[in-house]
Amino acid sequence: MKPIKVKILGTGKYLPKQAVTAQELDIKLGCSPGWVAKKSGVDVRYFVTDETASYMGAQAVTDAVAAAGLTMKDIDCIVCASAIFEQPIPATAVLIQRELGLQWSGIPSFDINATCLSFLVGLDTMSCLIAAGKYRHVVLVSTEVASAGINWEQLESSILFGDGAAAVVLGPSNDGEASGILSSRIETYSAGADFSEIRGGGTRFPPRHYNERTRSEYLFDMDGHKIFKMVSKLLPDFMERLMGPTQSRIKDFHRVIPHQGSAMAMRLLQKKLGITDTQLLNIIADYGNTISASIPLALHEGISRGEIHRGDRLAIIGMAAGVSLGGMILDY
Repeated sequence: MKPIKVKILGTGKYLPKQAVTAQELDIKLGCSPGWVAKKSGVDVRYFVTDETASYMGAQAVTDAVAAAGLTMKDIDCIVCASAIFEQPIPATAVLIQRELGLQWSGIPSFDINATCLSFLVGLDTMSCLIAAGKYRHVVLVSTEVASAGINWEQLESSILFGDGAAAVVLGPSNDGEASGILSSRIETYSAGADFSEIRGGGTRFPPRHYNERTRSEYLFDMDGHKIFKMVSKLLPDFMERLMGPTQSRIKDFHRVIPHQGSAMAMRLLQKKLGITDTQLLNIIADYGNTISASIPLALHEGISRGEIHRGDRLAIIGMAAGVSLGGMILDY
C-alpha cells in the first residue's frame, strides 16, 4: 500500500458536566461496594444532562480547529463518525454545523457510521479524499450519548459506557513530512451480527411500534462472551494482514491506541498481541466506553499529555458490532 500523505493537525474533546462514579453505580444498581469498578475497570464516566450529541460535537470541533491553528473558514468538510445518531434525519453532522453557527456556510456535512469503528472508518475514508484532492481540511468528529440506550437490566454491559465527543482536523502532509497512513484494514464477519445490537428505531421495529412490551428492542443488547470468543480467534491473523504491507511488528509501535471497549477487552488485546503496558494507551478508567469517540479521545489524551510526538508510529486497533475488526498504522 502506498502511504497516504495526510496529517492530524489538531484534536479536541468535550465531556458532559455530570460525572458518574463507580461507587454511585454500585448504589444505583444495588451492587456490593466495589463491584462496578472491579467488573468494569471504569472509575468514572460522564453522562449528559442538558447536552445533545450535536452540542458536544460542536465543542470538540471548536477545540480541534483552534488546536490546528485554523478557523472554521479553513474547513471544507464536516464529517460526524458516530454510532448513535441524534435523530434519524438529518445527519448529526448537519446539526453540528448548525451548532457551530455555520448554517448558511454550504460546507458539506455528512455522517459515517461503522458503530464503534466509525472514527477509524471516517479517518480512512476522508484521508483518501484529501489525498485525492477532493478536500483540503476536514474535521472528523465522533460524539456519543451512550447513556440514552443503556439497558440497566444487563449489569455487565450497562456499567461500561459513558458519553462524550472528540474531534480531529485532517489535512495534507507537506513534502518532507513523515506524517501519513501506512496501512489500514477493515474486516466484517456478519456471523456475529446478533452479538451486539439495538434492534428498534429503524424500519424493522419503527418508533411507532414502541411500547412497554417491546421496550427491550430499543435498548442496547450485547453478548460480550460471544464477541470476545469470536474476536480472540480472528484477531491474530487480522493483525498479520494489517501489518504485512509495512512489515511491522508490535514492538515497532510507539503507541497502540485501541477501542476502549472494556478493561477485559484490552487485556485480551494485550495478551493476544504482546502489547506492553508502556505501549498501550488506556483511558478506560477515566471515561468508560464512549463507543466511536473512544479512539479519538485516547488519541487526544495521548497528544495532550505529551505521550505522542510528531514522527511516532502508531497502531489503532478496534472492534465493532457486526462483528467488525479494524486497524490502521500511521506516522503521527
